[in-house]
Amino acid sequence: MRTPGKAKLRDVVYGLYERRLARSLSPDRMPRHIGVIIDGNRRWARAAGDPVSRGHEAGATKITEFLHWCDEVGVKVVTVWMLSTDNLTRPADELEPLLRIIEQTVEELTSIGQWRIHPVGALDLLPGATAEVLKGAEAATQNAQGLLVNVAVGYGGRRELADAVRSLLLEEAAKGISIEELAERVDVEHIAEHLYTKGQPDPDLVIRTSGEQRLGGFLLWQSALSEFYFCEALWPDFRHVDFLRAIRSYAQRERRFGT
Repeated sequence: MRTPGKAKLRDVVYGLYERRLARSLSPDRMPRHIGVIIDGNRRWARAAGDPVSRGHEAGATKITEFLHWCDEVGVKVVTVWMLSTDNLTRPADELEPLLRIIEQTVEELTSIGQWRIHPVGALDLLPGATAEVLKGAEAATQNAQGLLVNVAVGYGGRRELADAVRSLLLEEAAKGISIEELAERVDVEHIAEHLYTKGQPDPDLVIRTSGEQRLGGFLLWQSALSEFYFCEALWPDFRHVDFLRAIRSYAQRERRFGT
């Protein structure tokens, strides 16, 4: 059992290390766009003997903290994966509380008033109430001047690519372009213009918590040249110092952009 004195000393040492780490970061080496795969909410709750919903609530609180950290270091875009298309098949007694937590979180982010909220995902797969909250958040924050926050709900990388190709085909068909003509001239840029994140820079850094070292379908197209940082901490336990370490790791890498 830790004594109060030892705990206080630990906090002081931790604070000194955190400040030194923050000072070591160069503004010239900051990622413009960070993608984050929030993972570990359920394990966090189960380890504490709590209901799964308690883990999701703790994870939702961490999202707001994380966005403030990104704002502080000058990141311009953040994509937060809150719910995958696969998650939509979870049992109703877990999915429905999770959707309510997501709705509340998005409403809280909207109320802050300084960030632009942009939903990314297949909104048609979501319950009507959830989709309306996401659409309302985007409309309410469209003139905000701060961080652009992509809220990935009902998101799957394969679904995004299918939607992009479908949108491209429909757009070209409306112009009277035949399939043969389109096949001859379609390129990478044509598809990129129909992604959920069209017009945005691709993520420079993708962070995943909970020790899992895989993308799971997150931003499959956009992350082709991204740097990856895998952290052992479960998402509700992800600390400011963990964030700073991820930024430091990114800054220390020599980006080769596929070469």
